[in-house]
Amino acid sequence: MRTSAVAATATATAALLLPLTPSAAHAVGNPAITKVVVNKGKNIVVGPTTTTEFSAQITATHTAGVATAWVQLWHGASDESADRWLTAPPQCTTSGQATTCTMNFQVTADTRDMTNVVSNAQAGTWHIYAYAHGKDGAYTRVDNYATTKVQRASKLTANAAPEPVKKGKNITVTGTLSRANWNTHKWAGYAGQKAKLQFRPKNSSTYTTLKTLTTSSTGKLSTTVKATADGYYRYTFTGTSTTPAATAPGDYINVT
Repeated sequence: MRTSAVAATATATAALLLPLTPSAAHAVGNPAITKVVVNKGKNIVVGPTTTTEFSAQITATHTAGVATAWVQLWHGASDESADRWLTAPPQCTTSGQATTCTMNFQVTADTRDMTNVVSNAQAGTWHIYAYAHGKDGAYTRVDNYATTKVQRASKLTANAAPEPVKKGKNITVTGTLSRANWNTHKWAGYAGQKAKLQFRPKNSSTYTTLKTLTTSSTGKLSTTVKATADGYYRYTFTGTSTTPAATAPGDYINVT
């Protein structure tokens, strides 16, 4: 296997509380890996320049006791040829025959930092490698215990104008959907994505979808609607496998 200096990113995917069956988890007499949790079960989201920090926990049991256990995250066609995220040695605590070990990860797109650096091609599904080593020398390794998502951070804006506006007149709602470009370390427009325009009346807590738009080649959104009442306009994006959902703050319009 190889360790990549250009490897991946972070802040959050599915609840990785996925116990294995005894036959899949370990051979008879070897440690049993009973639980793995990565980033509290959330997707790992990484921005264009900042460092994302998250932890992973692995729990294992063994009749002879567990000396240590750890997880690594890897991306690629197979575990043996993968890009891999590494951490400092795990910190472990034991209760009875069960030992839980915690590892703290740091991931960034900044190539000046040679620890777990990500590139755009690595956004999406990552695999979780799990390992437990018994005090008697027996060990268990699971190359693909579960999967998690590593995503390019996203943001969305909305602006409604003119304001104030006469009732029945048109207003234009513009916005931009952007996501982190890990190769250039900047925000970039996210093209060809569906976003919903929503409206919430002034005294309501509920948004209603007015229409669905597709972002331009630069991630731009623009449409016109008739002003009917005081309230808030926003855009919302449901996300993709490589990019998390985003919702713009509501922009208030005063209708006279």
